[in-house]
Amino acid sequence: MFYIKCLFVFVILGGVGVFFWQNSFSNLGSKSKEYLPGVQDYPSNVLKLIEKKRKMLGASYTPRTRHVDKSGKALFTNRLFLENSPYLLQHAHNPVNWYPWSEEAFKEARKRNIPILLSVGYSTCHWCHVMEEESFEDLEIARYLNAHYIAIKIDREERPDIDAVYMSVVQMMTGGGGWPMTVWLTSDKNPFYGGTYFPARDGDRGSRVGFLSLLKKFYQIHQEKSEDIAKQGVQIKQMVQKMLDPVESKTNLIPSKEVFQILYQQIKVRTDTKYGGLKGAPKFPSSFPTRFLLRSYLKTKDENILKLVQITLNGMQQGGIRDHIGGGFHRYSVDEKWLVPHFEKMLYDQALLALAYLEAYQLLGDASYKKTAEGILDYIRRDMQAKEGGFYSATDADSLKPSLDNKQKAEKVEGYYFTWTPKEIDAALSPEQAELIKKYYGVKESGQLEGRSILHISDSLDPKERASILQAEQSLKLARWALLVARNLKPLPLKDEKILTAWNALMISAFVKGYVALNNREYLVQAEKAAAFLCSKMFVKGELRRSWKNGQAYIAAYLDDYAFFISALLDLFEVSGELHWLEKAIQLDQILAKNFEDKNRGGFFMTAHHYETLMAREKPLYDGAEPSGNAIAVLNLLRLGHFTTDSTYRKRAQRAIRTAGSALSRSPLAFSEWMQALDFYHSKVFEIVLILPDSIHWWQDVLLKEIRQWYVPHSVLIVARQSDVQKSQTLLPTLRAKKAIGGKSTVYICEEGACQLPAMDLKILREQLQDIQSATYL
Repeated sequence: MFYIKCLFVFVILGGVGVFFWQNSFSNLGSKSKEYLPGVQDYPSNVLKLIEKKRKMLGASYTPRTRHVDKSGKALFTNRLFLENSPYLLQHAHNPVNWYPWSEEAFKEARKRNIPILLSVGYSTCHWCHVMEEESFEDLEIARYLNAHYIAIKIDREERPDIDAVYMSVVQMMTGGGGWPMTVWLTSDKNPFYGGTYFPARDGDRGSRVGFLSLLKKFYQIHQEKSEDIAKQGVQIKQMVQKMLDPVESKTNLIPSKEVFQILYQQIKVRTDTKYGGLKGAPKFPSSFPTRFLLRSYLKTKDENILKLVQITLNGMQQGGIRDHIGGGFHRYSVDEKWLVPHFEKMLYDQALLALAYLEAYQLLGDASYKKTAEGILDYIRRDMQAKEGGFYSATDADSLKPSLDNKQKAEKVEGYYFTWTPKEIDAALSPEQAELIKKYYGVKESGQLEGRSILHISDSLDPKERASILQAEQSLKLARWALLVARNLKPLPLKDEKILTAWNALMISAFVKGYVALNNREYLVQAEKAAAFLCSKMFVKGELRRSWKNGQAYIAAYLDDYAFFISALLDLFEVSGELHWLEKAIQLDQILAKNFEDKNRGGFFMTAHHYETLMAREKPLYDGAEPSGNAIAVLNLLRLGHFTTDSTYRKRAQRAIRTAGSALSRSPLAFSEWMQALDFYHSKVFEIVLILPDSIHWWQDVLLKEIRQWYVPHSVLIVARQSDVQKSQTLLPTLRAKKAIGGKSTVYICEEGACQLPAMDLKILREQLQDIQSATYL
């Protein structure tokens, strides 16, 4: 590690001098004889597959590259052309001789005794696009890279296991991380240097050392310092293993409920009390534990906790991070005011934010939260659902800005699709509507982003002005719709149309919650349709797959895929009482226990024991942009324990909590999803059992509608028809001795087998729900 850090300083200080150029080619070869720059010999079997796919795509296929002939045909095509991942396909016509992650690539590196350049990104990543345009489309860089390296491309969304391992290396070496991620490896997969985005050449974007110079320097180090690199590789491997699967002490304890007060104090100190979220910039919605704070407020009634939640939810929904025209949220804000976003939209963000706003609406009744949540769900239904039933992954931050004089080529501009000028607003709306929109959403000639305005609810309006505009809500609604129509006449941002199991599962849970909180049955239809898609399309030979594209399910599923899908299935079971959802959840948990669970220390690994062996096998504990798979798995086990009364589920959850216990106690703010699971673990959890007479459909029952309106997170709900009680009670023992009294819908609220008096009318049910809503810890 010392050698690596010294080397990094040496490079940054510019000590490499003219040496960088001594390996440049004196003879670049005849272009006519090259398949790719510097590559004359390309495998015939790969060429045949490429040609076959070309014919299948037909003449209408448009390659994504600037290297085309007069007819528009790509001059270069590499192995990524044969992949399914939208991100890998974006690089299929780079002049770089890209490989997917494969044994073929490592075998070739060993054969030629050359290093590997690993590039990791995702399809809607802005700086990934920048590095592609600057470096991977550059013929000189491609020629050097092809001659001296094996270049491998990874879609981090499809291979989070590879991404996690090498991102930990980059964070160790540089103190930070991000995408694109760029790592130099030996042929045995050990890293010896890494970073994120690198400008193409020395001096570009103010950088002293560019990507091409680094390629040359690290090639020389690989050739001349191979023994040093090998030793460092062993050290790095050991450090990564400790980082990704920390070994806690055998006396590791389950954190007590006092940890919640520690977490609250950390949140209180770090919260931006003016704009919400955590202090500083950039601001990510996922970094603020909104849903945990809602649960805390429910029990404590501490208005200070509620204030932190409201400031954050209000700040986000009023800011430019929210798409006020199309619905949904952008990935993060580059400033503290939630005003200027990074414009990509990720499916997981939509799901997690929908859940936060829906729960806040359930608890607080704020109509603005309902409107925001509806905007998210309606956006997903309209723009992000495949005809097969699943949900697409993301949309890009960049979009094409047409040339005004039609002489210059259209350029990609971040946020162009989502931003406006006053003239564009005037052209799309009536004068009255235009004035209303410009005033309410802060549209100015100067704009906030290179002369264009980011729509946001202007904080310059005084309360009377805002109230007056809100009285014209119908006019605002019509104007927003007209702007959406006008916006869709622009070139649309790229859409990543792969379907990921984990992200779809999060979205299913959001749609279920949308149905529960808003009583909109169409949301449930969407959730059931997506769940049916996952059940029918994402299983191959009895095991779950992570990704689906072009009619094919591929890549073995990871912990997140299993855990999030189990959670979604439990949500569907609770809302409908359909037993097959619970049975599927139990089946998936059995696979998780067999293939992913750490039998010695508890918790779950990201990968199954029979998956590819990497430098380390991660046991993911921390929350990232998505919740920790271990945290969701623990909450699933606790819920399954209450559904089935099988104590083994709770014991497995306890073991998993213990393996993370020390980390949870040290820095709870990094574990907000764990805190929700731990809160459930320590709480009085109630089983709400509804027995329906056979003459009533569950979605028509007034008692069930009443239950759904209440925010009672420390409960499980079991709905059963009278005729199904007998056959279901083996799996659900809580149903025993329960019936629809007098042929009427009957609710039983129980805690550890002790039940309150049956409720058959709304008044008694409301009183009982009121009693359990704020139930405290055991």
